[in-house]
Amino acid sequence: MSVKQKRMEDRIRDILSGLLQLEVRDARLRNVTVTRVMLDRELQMADVYVNAMGEESRRQEVMAGLDRAKGFLRRELAARVRLRTAPDLQFHWDMNLEHGERINRLLDGLEIPPGDLPVADDDLDLEDLLDDDGLG
Repeated sequence: MSVKQKRMEDRIRDILSGLLQLEVRDARLRNVTVTRVMLDRELQMADVYVNAMGEESRRQEVMAGLDRAKGFLRRELAARVRLRTAPDLQFHWDMNLEHGERINRLLDGLEIPPGDLPVADDDLDLEDLLDDDGLG
């Protein structure tokens, strides 16, 4: 990925986030967060990942609202970025938040007996580590 591509992804994410928070009036798009944007090499297609922060049940209505607002968002994006043409926006529901939540629940549910925890070695200091690694 080029530096220009990465900068443009970040810029598009910021612009779309601002538009969704401040200018889009569709109630279906309240509290929608743009989690990431991925551009193709030619900067013609943008995969925009969104989530409604813990409201998985709103997925279909959010996606419908984004589909309806796509023209407005692309037009506003074109006015704010310096590209020959504004990229075509393809919206996707970001599942990473749900996956992270599920992993946290699984980790919280683990029962680890106190005897299995590692014991800290008080005699070990930083100089010993550096000498052992060959860095000192």
